[in-house]
Amino acid sequence: MPQNLLPDPLTPETLLPEEPEVVAALASDTPVSDVVAAHPASSLAWALLGDEAWARGATLESYAYARVGYHRGLDALRKAGWRGAGPVPWSHEPNRGVLRALFALRRAAEAIGESGEPERLTAFLDSSDPAAIPALDGGR
Repeated sequence: MPQNLLPDPLTPETLLPEEPEVVAALASDTPVSDVVAAHPASSLAWALLGDEAWARGATLESYAYARVGYHRGLDALRKAGWRGAGPVPWSHEPNRGVLRALFALRRAAEAIGESGEPERLTAFLDSSDPAAIPALDGGR
């Protein structure tokens, strides 16, 4: 079945609000764990903590941090009016935290062999914005 690449006019884009305090703390080289402690609702901070754990080879830690970022992201999406489906554009910078958390969770779930989760997260990312995975995967 061909995929409809045109946006559904009945399903509006979800645009999350900016997190200026989080962005400022990250830009000031505050340790990511301190940013998470100060802003525990930030899916961006949790996703970055998951990325740090992944880079150290701590797959289970990465999974756990990304899982929290995923849930915090779902909370933020719902608060912004998301109804469980519809575009969450990568081009809108504040959306990148939740998309990064989804990607990090997908990566870690695949690494630990979690059945079905990587495929579900791939579908979630693709339905949010087909540009997200290529952007996060470095063009691979």
